[in-house]
Amino acid sequence: MKALTSVGIDCQHFINGQYRESLSKKTFENINPANEDILGSVAEGGKEDIDLAVSSARRALKGRWKTMPVTERSKILRKVGDLILERKEELAQLESLDTGKPIWLSRSVDIPRAAYNFHFFADYMTSVGTEAYQHDDLAMNYAVRKPVGVVGLINPWNLPLLLLTWKLAPCLAAGNTAVMKPAEWTPMTATVLAEICKEAGIPDGVVNVVHGFGPNSAGAALTEHPDVDAITFTGETTTGTAIMKAAAPTLKKLSYELGGKNPNIIFADSDIDEVLDTTIKSSFINQGQVCLCGSRIYVERPAYDEFIEKFKARAEKLVVGDPFDENTNTGAMIGKEHYERVLSFIELAKEEGGNIIVGGKRPEGFEKGYYLEPTIITGLDRNARCIREEIFGPVVTVTPFDLEDEVIAQVNDSEYGLSATIWTNDLRRAHRVADSVEAGIIWVNTWFLRDLRTPFGGLKQSGIGREGGMHSFDFYSELKNVCIKY
Repeated sequence: MKALTSVGIDCQHFINGQYRESLSKKTFENINPANEDILGSVAEGGKEDIDLAVSSARRALKGRWKTMPVTERSKILRKVGDLILERKEELAQLESLDTGKPIWLSRSVDIPRAAYNFHFFADYMTSVGTEAYQHDDLAMNYAVRKPVGVVGLINPWNLPLLLLTWKLAPCLAAGNTAVMKPAEWTPMTATVLAEICKEAGIPDGVVNVVHGFGPNSAGAALTEHPDVDAITFTGETTTGTAIMKAAAPTLKKLSYELGGKNPNIIFADSDIDEVLDTTIKSSFINQGQVCLCGSRIYVERPAYDEFIEKFKARAEKLVVGDPFDENTNTGAMIGKEHYERVLSFIELAKEEGGNIIVGGKRPEGFEKGYYLEPTIITGLDRNARCIREEIFGPVVTVTPFDLEDEVIAQVNDSEYGLSATIWTNDLRRAHRVADSVEAGIIWVNTWFLRDLRTPFGGLKQSGIGREGGMHSFDFYSELKNVCIKY
């Protein structure tokens, strides 16, 4: 891995404890979304590189990692978290270079949470027990957990290190080995993480990284590989469908966290200023490129005018600019293709009769980079594509409602069901609406407040399975039942 001082790094694969170029010698460029400069080159992996990585992971599965006592494995995982914190500034800068997000966000959220994912599962794994069942006076049954095997981890570009460690930490805690395929747009922190894992004492072959693309590239090869036992994927729903088809012939275990079109339901009895403090974040943090962002905002009509006036004023004050400027609130979007897609939705909203009350264009003074002003749209019909489809940018719609049943019907009229936020000071209403909304994660009077023991995942086309605490271990392990007759 060749360092490029203060710019980025050249990213190679990490296989069996060593950095290496692609067998084909192919590479591709890593582009800085903030200024469109080249950060470095990335090894472009293919089937042959995936074969090497999977073989390495398969051998390591039978080695020292398998027989290592749980307490020792726990210490190693905790060391990974410690080393992430020791390299916090380096990793934060690489993350902001890769993604275009503000450096303060990388420092305060992405890197600390990545370390905490390892610290959490290092502790949690030592408390995971087994099950035992007395079968009258005939027999005793007990169940033991075994690693599922070699796991493919396919990671998104919006929170690269945070979401990669959210998968890798429990994967390793359960005794598995891993082959990671980072998003091609954000390869740098995954490359460094492999080095950190080795320094922490993880044996060679347990953690492997292969860079590349999806179809006809490293991603497809990983999902199709017969020696990969499970695939965990976070990303866009249509890609999840393609992975499911590819994995079907070998009956791999699958865990998906997919798209979202998350509602934010604001009742008139809530404290509007408190609502705004959180809603400005849930709408525009990370340029709106968070699967949990509340992109559909529904406001009870008595509070609608006040909310719109204050929400617009706050959005106009957000500073869009250089990710490395400490005053920046909103950085650059991930890349040209995605940027143009989001802009096309804004044009579509106009065609659908929507009103762009703030934003909707590139901020002045930025000729390069993928910058977009925070955008608020009103006046759209419930069947408008901008309300129904995931945009995944700093774009939200705001719609008034009159009745509780009315808003629940609109919220649930969606193919997605990842998360929802409900704002009300009526305790009975909070429970009632939370029970009625079709989503895997419900926040009441808050947003993005996470206890890592709780189930995380979505309904409908927002995912399959759950992660977090024991739910992660359920995916990353297999239960074996032993029946002993008396």
